[in-house]
Amino acid sequence: MRKILAALIGSTMLAGAADAQAQGPRPDQQAFREIYEELVETNTTLSSGSCTEAAAKMGARLRKAGFAEGDIHLLTEPSHPKEGSIDAVLKGSDAKAKPILLLGHLDVVEARREDWTSDPFTLIEENGYFYGRGTADMKAMDAIWVDTLIRMKTAAKPPRRTVKMALTCGEETAEAFNGADWLVRNRPELISAEFALNEGGGGQLNAEGRKERMGVQVGEKTAQSYLLTVTNPGGHSSRPRPDNAIYELADALLKIRSYVFPTRLNDTTRVGFGLRAQAGDAVGEALKKLLANPADAEAARVAATDANVNAILHTNCVATRLDAGHASNALPQRATAIVNCRIFPGETVEGTRETLVKVVADPRVSIETVQPVRPIATQPPLDPKVIGPMKAVAAKHFPGVPLIPSMLAGATDGRYFGPAKIPVYGAPGVFGDPDGNGAHGLNERLRVSSVYEGRDYLFDLVSAYAYGK
Repeated sequence: MRKILAALIGSTMLAGAADAQAQGPRPDQQAFREIYEELVETNTTLSSGSCTEAAAKMGARLRKAGFAEGDIHLLTEPSHPKEGSIDAVLKGSDAKAKPILLLGHLDVVEARREDWTSDPFTLIEENGYFYGRGTADMKAMDAIWVDTLIRMKTAAKPPRRTVKMALTCGEETAEAFNGADWLVRNRPELISAEFALNEGGGGQLNAEGRKERMGVQVGEKTAQSYLLTVTNPGGHSSRPRPDNAIYELADALLKIRSYVFPTRLNDTTRVGFGLRAQAGDAVGEALKKLLANPADAEAARVAATDANVNAILHTNCVATRLDAGHASNALPQRATAIVNCRIFPGETVEGTRETLVKVVADPRVSIETVQPVRPIATQPPLDPKVIGPMKAVAAKHFPGVPLIPSMLAGATDGRYFGPAKIPVYGAPGVFGDPDGNGAHGLNERLRVSSVYEGRDYLFDLVSAYAYGK
C-alpha cells in the first residue's frame, strides 16, 4: 500500500549517518538484512506467489531463535492454500499487563520482470538503496518485526508485557482473501492486544534527503468501489439515438466529478491541519477558517487545492475504470464505470452509495456496491500512552524532527480491528522519499540508511512499550 502523510513542517538530519553506513552494516544489521532479503526474494504476489511460503520461512527463523512450537502459529485457510499467515507470541513476565501487537502484511503488488530494471524478486543494494518488490511496502517493516521478536527472545531479560506479531496476506488486493480479517473473526485470541503497531506512518525526506517530519498514522479512510451501469437496446451506428449509453454514463461521471463531499474533521486532522495552517499561504489561511467553521465552502475549496489536504478533508470519489460498447459500428448496449471512494471515518459504505445516487439523479444509471464490502476503519484515540513513547524515542534517534499525527488517505489492514476493539497506529521510523519510492510501481526501493535507522528506532520503540510500565 502507498503511504500518504497529510501534514507538513520541519527539517533536520542525523550527522554522520551516511559515513556510518559507508562502513557497511553492523553484525546485528547483517542478521536483519538476511531476514529482509529472504522476505523480498520470496514472491508473495496474488497471481504467482505464496504468502504461506514466506510465513513458513519466518516461522523457521523464530524456532531457530528459541520460540516454542506453541508460540508460533502458521495459519492457512484450506480454500486459500497460498495465502497463509504467521502469528507469533513472545510471552511477557507480567500476566496482568496487556499485550501489544506488531501487524504487517506479507503480500505485495504484482511486478513483471520485463518492466523492471532488475528482477523484482531479487534484493539489490545499489547507490544507497535497496531495490525489489516489497522493499518499501511493506517487507522492511515485516523484517523489523521478526527481527525485533528474535532480539527480545534472545535477550537476557524477557519483556514485561507480551509482544504478539501477525503477518498476514491479502492487504494489497481488495477482492482477495484477507488474513487479517480472518484472524479477527476466527482466532481473536491470537491478536488480542491493548493496541497494534502497523504500516501507515513513517517519515518524509525532502528532495535532498533531509528528514522533514515523522508521521504517526492515527486513523484511516476506507476504500470502497461502486459500479455504475447504463444499459440500452443499442442498434446500428448509422442510426444514432439520443439515449446513448456512453453519453448517459459520461453525464453521470461528470456530476460525480463536480460534487464535493462535506468537510469532515476529527481529532487527528485538526492537529495536522492546525500545523499546516501555520505555513501562512492561501491554503493555510483557508484551513484556519475551516477549523473555525467546517461549513465554509469557499475555505474548503481553497484548502482542497493542496492535494495532501484534499485527500483527508472529506470523503473522495473518483472514476478509475471505464468499459463500453461491443463493436465499433454499433451503438453501445452497455456502458460501465468503476468509481472508487475513500470514505471518511464515521461515514458508511451505504451512505456513500446513497449520496452518489442523489448526485447522479438519473434512474437510467444503476449504482451498485462492489463486493466485498470492507469494514469502516475505527478512529483510534490520540492516546498519550501510545504517542508519548513515539515522541520520546524520536527525540533520541531523530532530534529536532517533528512527530505529527496524520490520517491515512489510503487504507490498511487496520480497518479490520475495530470489531476486536484494538486501536491500530501506523508506526513512524522508516523515512521515505517524496516520490513514494516506487511502491506499487516500477523499481520499488528504499534507502539503505532509512531501513537501518528505522530498524533501530522501531526496536527501541517496541522495547519502550514492552519493558516499560
